[in-house]
Amino acid sequence: MAVSVLQNTILLGFIYAIMALGIFLSFKVLNIPDLTVDGSFTSGCAVSAVLTVMGYPLLGMLLGFVVGMLAGVVSGVLQTHCKIPSVLAGILTMTALYSINLKIMNGMPNVSLFGKDTVITPLQHIFASNGALMLALGLVVLVSVLLYLFLQTQLGLSLRATGDNEAMVRASSINSDAMKILGLGLANGLVGLGGALFAQNQGFADVSGGIGMMVIGLASILVGEAFLHKRGIGWQLCSVLLGAIIYQLIMTFALQLGIASSDIKLLSAVLVAGAISLSQLQWKRRKQHA
Repeated sequence: MAVSVLQNTILLGFIYAIMALGIFLSFKVLNIPDLTVDGSFTSGCAVSAVLTVMGYPLLGMLLGFVVGMLAGVVSGVLQTHCKIPSVLAGILTMTALYSINLKIMNGMPNVSLFGKDTVITPLQHIFASNGALMLALGLVVLVSVLLYLFLQTQLGLSLRATGDNEAMVRASSINSDAMKILGLGLANGLVGLGGALFAQNQGFADVSGGIGMMVIGLASILVGEAFLHKRGIGWQLCSVLLGAIIYQLIMTFALQLGIASSDIKLLSAVLVAGAISLSQLQWKRRKQHA
């Protein structure tokens, strides 16, 4: 594997790690299968690309997070106040976001950033071709540290408790509905941030670019858990980062072996299905021997 290919693989792993941290928050911490992700990732891409074309790449990154967070809040409100099941609420929000994302992109199916300055441009003067890698690394470390610190606060512990035992949380006079809305908002905000960086790194935004992102995020989480079994929120966050990189290495290696790029999403789905099945079998065996 060439050095440039390896560098691009790790770079993409860092970008997807930001998104995977958001999915970790909803899927693992809150225990909610949130399908809003495919739409909120595209929202981050769309907002980031449009504002970059207008000459405001940094604002595009910030608003990518905000728009993703709003999408998560909508999904949370549908679940808590409208009493819609989480999977259906995510599908409804994701479907609505397709039209919204098209409007953000002025009705165009894609937006090109060719010849435009991005958040990566200033770093290229310092780190040359490694500018994007340094930015992605710095951002994923910053997000991980902030998320770890947040989950240690009283509010963060309440969020974690909601995912562990909602009945106990309600008995403790904690508003579990507010925790779900907050958690889903933060989760999709991180997904949107990942999408914003993805668009500026790739140089374009596509209205269908978010399809399959939920699978990629889950694959990153599950692959990371397979390599890093230690408990504790800090180790779990590290496993997500490790999993995102290993997942990208697996996909790149598959491409090097001659697997068609059109089959990558199929391979991702098979990888996630296999990892979930394996973890369930291991859990059943441990239960039988207990």
